[in-house]
Amino acid sequence: MDITINTPALLFPAISLVMLAYTNRFMALSSVVRKLHDEYEGNHANKNLPQQIRNLQHRIKLVRRMQFFGVTSFLVALVSMYLIYSEYMQAAHIAFATAIILFAISLVLSLIEIMKSTNALELELSDIEEDDQQGGLVNYIKKHL
Repeated sequence: MDITINTPALLFPAISLVMLAYTNRFMALSSVVRKLHDEYEGNHANKNLPQQIRNLQHRIKLVRRMQFFGVTSFLVALVSMYLIYSEYMQAAHIAFATAIILFAISLVLSLIEIMKSTNALELELSDIEEDDQQGGLVNYIKKHL
């Protein structure tokens, strides 16, 4: 397969958008952490607080790894472009393949973090289900709409 200097450049918009999304995820997590910290400091801790904190710690690690692999993918794509420019085609192919693999790892970590995020929301909603003695969350929502 023959690649040109434009081939690795195709990753740039995708990586940039994904990094923006990762930054937004991080900002949302930091907001939740601050809220939980305030709740803990105010002695209004709910029984799910330890689980929520563990979940957040794991999600923060995932976001950090997502960002690491995304940025590394971007840098390796740049190396690939330089290698193409320098006409080291075999090394350029390897670098480009590596950039794609790193980007894929970043996306897989993102998927795992999304699943953890939904688990956190389910944990948060479990309080409402326990408080509602008349049929669960669906009936609670119906009554309050």
